[in-house]
Amino acid sequence: MKIDATNTHYRDLNRLIREAAHQSTRRLELHNVFGQRYIGTNLAARTRIDIFGTPGNDLGAFMDGPTIIVHGNAQDGCGNTMNDGRIVVEGRAGDITGLAARGGNIFIRDDVGYRAGIHMKQYDGKRPALVIGGAAQDFLGEYMAGGVIVVLGLTPRADKRHKASFIGTGMHGGVIFMRGPVNQRQLGEGVRIGQLDSKDRRLLARLVGEFAHLFDYDPQEIMTSDFVKLTPMSLRPYGGLYAH
Repeated sequence: MKIDATNTHYRDLNRLIREAAHQSTRRLELHNVFGQRYIGTNLAARTRIDIFGTPGNDLGAFMDGPTIIVHGNAQDGCGNTMNDGRIVVEGRAGDITGLAARGGNIFIRDDVGYRAGIHMKQYDGKRPALVIGGAAQDFLGEYMAGGVIVVLGLTPRADKRHKASFIGTGMHGGVIFMRGPVNQRQLGEGVRIGQLDSKDRRLLARLVGEFAHLFDYDPQEIMTSDFVKLTPMSLRPYGGLYAH
Protein backbone atom coordinates (compact mmCIF):
# COMPACT_ATOMS: atom_id res chain seq x y z
CA MET A 1 0.00 0.00 0.00
CA LYS A 2 1.28 3.48 -0.89
CA ILE A 3 0.40 6.82 0.69
CA ASP A 4 1.35 10.18 -0.81
CA ALA A 5 2.11 12.44 2.17
CA THR A 6 2.35 15.64 0.12
CA ASN A 7 0.83 18.52 2.15
CA THR A 8 -0.71 16.02 4.58
CA HIS A 9 -0.95 17.12 8.23
CA TYR A 10 0.87 14.78 10.57
CA ARG A 11 -2.34 13.84 12.38
CA ASP A 12 -4.04 12.86 9.16
CA LEU A 13 -0.99 10.92 7.99
CA ASN A 14 -0.75 9.00 11.24
CA ARG A 15 -4.46 8.20 11.12
CA LEU A 16 -3.96 6.65 7.67
CA ILE A 17 -0.97 4.66 8.96
CA ARG A 18 -2.92 3.32 11.94
CA GLU A 19 -5.85 2.34 9.75
CA ALA A 20 -3.54 0.45 7.38
CA ALA A 21 -1.81 -1.33 10.28
CA HIS A 22 -5.13 -2.33 11.84
CA GLN A 23 -6.12 -3.85 8.48
CA SER A 24 -3.02 -6.09 8.69
CA THR A 25 -1.22 -4.30 5.85
CA ARG A 26 2.16 -6.02 5.68
CA ARG A 27 4.03 -3.27 3.85
CA LEU A 28 3.32 0.42 3.68
CA GLU A 29 5.17 3.03 1.61
CA LEU A 30 5.03 6.70 2.54
CA HIS A 31 6.14 9.02 -0.26
CA ASN A 32 6.94 12.74 -0.14
CA VAL A 33 7.25 12.82 3.64
CA PHE A 34 8.35 16.28 4.71
CA GLY A 35 8.75 16.67 8.46
CA GLN A 36 5.55 14.98 9.63
CA ARG A 37 5.95 13.99 13.29
CA TYR A 38 5.17 10.87 15.32
CA ILE A 39 5.15 8.43 12.39
CA GLY A 40 4.69 4.92 13.78
CA THR A 41 3.93 6.12 17.31
CA ASN A 42 2.52 3.38 19.55
CA LEU A 43 2.02 0.93 16.68
CA ALA A 44 2.02 -2.72 17.74
CA ALA A 45 1.51 -4.36 14.33
CA ARG A 46 4.32 -6.14 12.45
CA THR A 47 3.92 -3.81 9.48
CA ARG A 48 6.96 -2.66 7.52
CA ILE A 49 6.87 1.07 6.82
CA ASP A 50 9.18 2.49 4.13
CA ILE A 51 9.55 6.26 4.32
CA PHE A 52 10.73 8.24 1.31
CA GLY A 53 11.57 11.74 2.47
CA THR A 54 12.46 13.18 5.88
CA PRO A 55 10.23 12.22 8.82
CA GLY A 56 9.88 14.70 11.67
CA ASN A 57 10.57 14.34 15.37
CA ASP A 58 9.74 11.26 17.45
CA LEU A 59 9.72 8.74 14.64
CA GLY A 60 8.64 5.37 16.08
CA ALA A 61 7.94 6.74 19.56
CA PHE A 62 6.56 4.04 21.91
CA MET A 63 6.65 1.67 18.94
CA ASP A 64 6.02 -2.00 19.75
CA GLY A 65 6.81 -4.18 16.77
CA PRO A 66 6.91 -2.56 13.31
CA THR A 67 9.95 -2.15 11.09
CA ILE A 68 10.53 1.40 9.85
CA ILE A 69 13.05 2.06 7.07
CA VAL A 70 13.89 5.67 6.28
CA HIS A 71 15.31 6.18 2.81
CA GLY A 72 17.02 9.42 3.82
CA ASN A 73 17.62 11.30 7.07
CA ALA A 74 15.61 11.40 10.30
CA GLN A 75 15.12 14.28 12.71
CA ASP A 76 15.26 14.38 16.54
CA GLY A 77 13.92 11.79 18.95
CA CYS A 78 14.03 8.83 16.59
CA GLY A 79 12.94 5.73 18.57
CA ASN A 80 11.79 7.73 21.61
CA THR A 81 10.84 5.17 24.32
CA MET A 82 10.37 2.43 21.72
CA ASN A 83 9.52 -0.94 23.19
CA ASP A 84 10.11 -3.34 20.28
CA GLY A 85 10.69 -3.40 16.52
CA ARG A 86 13.40 -1.98 14.31
CA ILE A 87 14.23 1.44 12.87
CA VAL A 88 16.70 1.70 9.99
CA VAL A 89 17.88 5.11 8.75
CA GLU A 90 19.77 5.25 5.45
CA GLY A 91 21.34 8.57 6.34
CA ARG A 92 21.85 10.50 9.56
CA ALA A 93 19.61 11.13 12.57
CA GLY A 94 19.28 14.13 14.86
CA ASP A 95 19.56 14.68 18.60
CA ILE A 96 18.34 12.27 21.32
CA THR A 97 18.19 9.30 18.97
CA GLY A 98 17.06 6.31 21.02
CA LEU A 99 15.84 8.46 23.93
CA ALA A 100 14.73 6.13 26.76
CA ALA A 101 14.47 3.15 24.39
CA ARG A 102 13.56 0.03 26.34
CA GLY A 103 13.59 -2.56 23.53
CA GLY A 104 14.11 -3.06 19.81
CA ASN A 105 16.99 -2.09 17.53
CA ILE A 106 17.93 1.18 15.84
CA PHE A 107 20.46 1.25 13.00
CA ILE A 108 21.74 4.61 11.73
CA ARG A 109 23.99 4.44 8.67
CA ASP A 110 25.73 7.80 9.21
CA ASP A 111 26.08 10.27 12.09
CA VAL A 112 23.78 11.21 14.98
CA GLY A 113 23.37 14.43 16.93
CA TYR A 114 23.69 15.19 20.63
CA ARG A 115 22.60 12.95 23.53
CA ALA A 116 22.04 9.81 21.46
CA GLY A 117 20.97 6.93 23.68
CA ILE A 118 20.11 9.18 26.61
CA HIS A 119 18.43 7.20 29.39
CA MET A 120 18.29 3.94 27.44
CA LYS A 121 17.18 1.11 29.71
CA GLN A 122 16.52 -2.60 29.81
CA TYR A 123 13.99 -4.65 31.74
CA ASP A 124 12.58 -8.16 31.89
CA GLY A 125 14.63 -9.59 29.04
CA LYS A 126 14.36 -6.57 26.72
CA ARG A 127 17.69 -5.03 25.77
CA PRO A 128 17.61 -2.21 23.21
CA ALA A 129 20.49 -1.64 20.81
CA LEU A 130 21.52 1.53 18.98
CA VAL A 131 24.14 1.09 16.25
CA ILE A 132 25.64 4.26 14.75
CA GLY A 133 27.69 3.87 11.61
CA GLY A 134 29.29 7.30 11.76
CA ALA A 135 30.05 9.64 14.63
CA ALA A 136 28.09 10.82 17.66
CA GLN A 137 28.06 14.28 19.20
CA ASP A 138 28.52 15.12 22.89
CA PHE A 139 26.71 13.42 25.79
CA LEU A 140 26.40 10.06 24.04
CA GLY A 141 24.74 7.59 26.44
CA GLU A 142 23.92 10.26 29.03
CA TYR A 143 22.15 8.76 32.09
CA MET A 144 22.20 5.39 30.34
CA ALA A 145 20.58 2.72 32.50
CA GLY A 146 20.76 -0.30 30.18
CA GLY A 147 21.00 -1.48 26.60
CA VAL A 148 23.83 -1.37 24.09
CA ILE A 149 25.26 1.48 22.02
CA VAL A 150 27.77 0.82 19.21
CA VAL A 151 29.61 3.66 17.46
CA LEU A 152 31.55 2.55 14.38
CA GLY A 153 33.05 5.81 13.11
CA LEU A 154 32.85 4.79 9.46
CA THR A 155 32.05 8.20 7.99
CA PRO A 156 35.05 10.02 6.46
CA ARG A 157 36.85 12.39 8.81
CA ALA A 158 40.22 14.11 8.90
CA ASP A 159 41.42 11.65 11.54
CA LYS A 160 40.20 8.45 13.13
CA ARG A 161 39.53 9.73 16.64
CA HIS A 162 36.07 10.21 18.10
CA LYS A 163 35.32 13.87 18.84
CA ALA A 164 32.45 13.51 21.32
CA SER A 165 32.89 14.70 24.90
CA PHE A 166 31.02 13.90 28.13
CA ILE A 167 30.36 10.36 26.90
CA GLY A 168 28.32 8.38 29.42
CA THR A 169 27.72 11.28 31.81
CA GLY A 170 25.55 9.92 34.62
CA MET A 171 25.70 6.42 33.13
CA HIS A 172 24.61 3.72 35.60
CA GLY A 173 23.93 0.71 33.40
CA GLY A 174 24.36 -0.73 29.92
CA VAL A 175 27.44 -0.72 27.74
CA ILE A 176 28.92 1.41 24.94
CA PHE A 177 31.26 -0.07 22.32
CA MET A 178 33.33 2.38 20.28
CA ARG A 179 35.49 1.47 17.31
CA GLY A 180 38.83 3.22 17.61
CA PRO A 181 40.58 5.11 20.40
CA VAL A 182 38.76 7.13 23.07
CA ASN A 183 40.53 9.29 25.63
CA GLN A 184 39.51 9.17 29.28
CA ARG A 185 39.06 12.96 29.29
CA GLN A 186 36.24 12.55 26.75
CA LEU A 187 34.21 10.52 29.23
CA GLY A 188 31.78 11.60 31.90
CA GLU A 189 32.87 11.15 35.48
CA GLY A 190 32.41 7.58 36.65
CA VAL A 191 32.85 5.86 33.27
CA ARG A 192 35.64 3.33 32.75
CA ILE A 193 37.40 2.15 29.60
CA GLY A 194 37.73 -1.62 29.38
CA GLN A 195 38.60 -4.47 27.05
CA LEU A 196 36.07 -6.72 25.34
CA ASP A 197 35.66 -10.30 26.50
CA SER A 198 34.37 -13.20 24.39
CA LYS A 199 30.73 -12.50 25.29
CA ASP A 200 31.13 -8.86 24.26
CA ARG A 201 32.64 -9.88 20.94
CA ARG A 202 29.78 -12.23 20.17
CA LEU A 203 27.24 -9.49 20.89
CA LEU A 204 29.22 -6.95 18.85
CA ALA A 205 29.66 -9.35 15.93
CA ARG A 206 25.91 -9.93 15.79
CA LEU A 207 25.06 -6.21 15.78
CA VAL A 208 27.85 -5.32 13.33
CA GLY A 209 26.75 -8.18 11.08
CA GLU A 210 23.21 -6.86 10.98
CA PHE A 211 24.42 -3.31 10.35
CA ALA A 212 26.72 -4.49 7.54
CA HIS A 213 23.93 -6.47 5.91
CA LEU A 214 21.62 -3.45 5.95
CA PHE A 215 24.13 -0.95 4.57
CA ASP A 216 26.40 -3.10 2.39
CA TYR A 217 29.56 -3.10 4.52
CA ASP A 218 32.03 -5.93 5.09
CA PRO A 219 31.44 -7.08 8.69
CA GLN A 220 34.77 -8.90 8.88
CA GLU A 221 36.64 -5.77 7.94
CA ILE A 222 34.84 -3.77 10.62
CA MET A 223 35.46 -6.41 13.27
CA THR A 224 39.21 -6.48 12.62
CA SER A 225 39.40 -2.98 14.15
CA ASP A 226 40.06 -2.34 17.82
CA PHE A 227 37.03 -1.56 19.97
CA VAL A 228 36.84 -0.13 23.46
CA LYS A 229 34.17 -0.94 26.00
CA LEU A 230 32.69 1.78 28.20
CA THR A 231 30.84 0.85 31.38
CA PRO A 232 29.82 2.70 34.55
CA MET A 233 31.94 2.42 37.66
CA SER A 234 28.86 2.59 39.87
CA LEU A 235 25.17 1.72 39.65
CA ARG A 236 24.44 4.85 41.71
CA PRO A 237 26.83 7.54 40.41
CA TYR A 238 25.04 10.36 42.20
CA GLY A 239 23.97 8.45 45.30
CA GLY A 240 26.32 10.44 47.53
CA LEU A 241 24.60 13.69 46.61
CA TYR A 242 21.25 12.60 48.05
CA ALA A 243 22.01 9.99 50.73
CA HIS A 244 23.51 10.72 54.12
